[in-house]
Order: sequence, then structure tokens, then C-alpha cells
Amino acid sequence: MAIAVLFQLIATLVVAGLAAIWGGADAALSAVLGGMACGVPNALFAARLHIEARRPGGATAWGFFAGEFVKVVTTVALLVLVAHNYRGLNWLALIIGVIVALKSYFLMFVFVRR
Repeated sequence: MAIAVLFQLIATLVVAGLAAIWGGADAALSAVLGGMACGVPNALFAARLHIEARRPGGATAWGFFAGEFVKVVTTVALLVLVAHNYRGLNWLALIIGVIVALKSYFLMFVFVRR
């Protein structure tokens, strides 16, 4: 799970770099905020799942789905918070940052061999 979070971070930084070239500092920050709105809840979910799996009895389906629900709600809340508080928001860069962070899992299948 940690490798998935790492790929989200790398993909977000690549998109932010491209957004900086294309649209300047506001676009780069918007892309970072979009990617982090997905990456931070995902990292917290991964940490919670890792801790739960080490407890006696292991992880449960209920714990997984409750964590997933909290992750989705947190992602939406962070996006709303960014939209309300960042005046220089570049919506296109934010949405691309979110999409790339969400789809970065596919990069793992290309680059990670087990």
C-alpha cells in the first residue's frame, strides 16, 4: 500500500511540474492540492489498514469499508476546503491533479514487478 501512496505523490509532482510550465504557480499549486486531496486520505487509510491488520484477528471487511468511506468523505471535504479558500484556484489543474492521483495505480502495474 505504501508503494501506491508513493506513486500518487510522484504522479502529483509530475503533474504539478507540467502545470507550472503550462499555467504558472497557481496552476502548479492547484495540481498539488488536487493530488494531495486524494493522496493524504489514501495514506491515512493505508496506515489505518496496516495497523488494523496487525491486531489480533486481523483486518475485517467492516473495518475496510468504514475506512474507505472515511477516505472518500475526507477527499471530498478537502476538495471543498480548497475550492472555498484558494482564490487563485485553477480548476483544470486541480481536476487533472485529482484524476492523475486517482489513476496513478495503473503506473504501478507498469513499473513494479513482484
